[in-house]
Amino acid sequence: MLNNSYNVDVIIQNKNELALSPARWRAINIIEAGIDRVMPVHVMQESIKYSRENKMLAVKGKHKYCLQEGRVFVIGGGKASGRMAEVLENIMGNEVIEDGIVNCKEGHYKTSKIKINTARHPVPDEKGMAGVKEMLELKNRHSIGARDLVICLVSGGGSALLPLPVEGISLEDKQLVNRLLINSGAGIQEINAVIKHLSAVKGGRLAEHFEPATVVSLIISDVIGNNPSVIASGVTAPDYSTFFDAVRVLKKYELIPVLPQGVMQYIFRGLRGIKPETPKKLENVFNHIIADNRMALEAIKHKAVSSGYKTKIITTSQTGDTTQVAINRANEIKAGKFKPYNALLIGGETTNRLPEQRGRGGRNQHYAVVSMQALSDYEGDWLVAAVATDGCDYIEGVGGAVLDNLSVEKAREMKLELRPYIEYYDSYGFLKRLQDGLIKTPDTGTNVSDIILYLFE
Repeated sequence: MLNNSYNVDVIIQNKNELALSPARWRAINIIEAGIDRVMPVHVMQESIKYSRENKMLAVKGKHKYCLQEGRVFVIGGGKASGRMAEVLENIMGNEVIEDGIVNCKEGHYKTSKIKINTARHPVPDEKGMAGVKEMLELKNRHSIGARDLVICLVSGGGSALLPLPVEGISLEDKQLVNRLLINSGAGIQEINAVIKHLSAVKGGRLAEHFEPATVVSLIISDVIGNNPSVIASGVTAPDYSTFFDAVRVLKKYELIPVLPQGVMQYIFRGLRGIKPETPKKLENVFNHIIADNRMALEAIKHKAVSSGYKTKIITTSQTGDTTQVAINRANEIKAGKFKPYNALLIGGETTNRLPEQRGRGGRNQHYAVVSMQALSDYEGDWLVAAVATDGCDYIEGVGGAVLDNLSVEKAREMKLELRPYIEYYDSYGFLKRLQDGLIKTPDTGTNVSDIILYLFE
C-alpha cells in the first residue's frame, strides 16, 4: 500500500486560523473530505489492477489489456500526473515499465522508471516543451510498435504542461495566444479549438504519434461532461473542431488583430488545406475517466450528511461569468428555492471576465466575495466556501475562500467597501485586508475543477 503524503488533515493548511465558528470548522472538514477522495493515491489504486502472473492490466475491473509480448511505456501531463506516475509504478512494478516521462508542476515525487519533468503552469515554458519532445522521442528510441502498450496519464493542467507548438510557431507566440484567450473570457472548449490547431500533440496528435501501439489513457477530469477531447486539450482523443472553428473563436473575441503574424498565417494555411487537420479518428486509443468532480461532491455530500446537514448537490456543471453566477445563486437561495436543505453543493468552473486594469485573485476568491455581498441581507447564519481542488486559485498557496455573515459584520466594522474590490477583480486584496477568509492550500496533486459549499445554520 502506498503512503499517502497528502493526508486529509493537511489539505487546508490554515484550518485553525479559519475556524472562527463551528460551522466554519465543519465546512473545512467537509471540503477536505471531497478533495481527499479524488487524490491519485486513492483513485489509481481503485481503478488499476495488474496481474504479474497473467501479465494483464485491468482498468476499472472490466477493461483488460494483455502484455504477454509487448513492453510498457508511460507518458502524460497535468497537475496530477506526477502523483499518478508514483502510484502506477507501485501497482505495476518497476520491472514491468520499460521507460517513461510525464510533465507536471513542481513537487516532490518518487519514481524509478518514469521521469518526472516539472514545468510551469498556467503559462507554458521551455521545460515543458523539452519534456514533450522527450516523450515523442521514446517511439524511435525504443522502436515502439503494435505489440507495445503506452499508458498516458492525463489530468487538468495538461494543456499548459504539454506545450509543443507546430513548426513555424514559437513558444513565445503560443504563450501570448494562451494569455489572450484566458483573459478574453473564452470558455475552455473555445480555447481548445484554437490551441489544438497550434499544437504538435494536442487534439489527439500525441496518441496519433504512437500508432500502431495501443494507448491507454488514464484521466482525472477537470472539465464538465468528462469529455476526453477537452481535458488537457485532448492529447489522446479525436478532435472534432476544425480550423474554421478556431477562426470563429478568434473573431468572436476580436483577437485576430493582436495575434502574432505567424500564428494567423498557419491557421489560414490550415483553412486552405495546406496544413493538416487534427485527427478525427483514433483506433489505437482507449480513454478511461478514473476521477471527476462528481466523485468529489459525492464524498462531500456523505461527509455533510454525517455532520448533520440535509444536503443537496445542485450541479456538477456550473459555468458562466463568475460574478453573475454568484449573484444568481444568492438570489435563488434568498428566494427559498433550495429549502429545506441547509447544505448546498456545486461543482464546475466559472469564468472571470477581467477588465484591462485589475487586481489579484482567482475565480473562487471572486465567487466568495461576490456571494458575500449578495448574501449580506440574508436573514440567519450562512457560509459560502469556494475552492479549487488543485489547491491553486490563480495564486500559488491559495485555494479559494470561505466567508459568512460574520465576515459581513467584520467588513462593516472595518469600513471595507466591497464594490471597488469586486469591480476591480481584487478579491485577494479584500481577503488579505479582512484577514479571515483566504483558504491556504499546497498543490494538492489532483484536479477535478472547483467545489462550492453553502451552509445554513
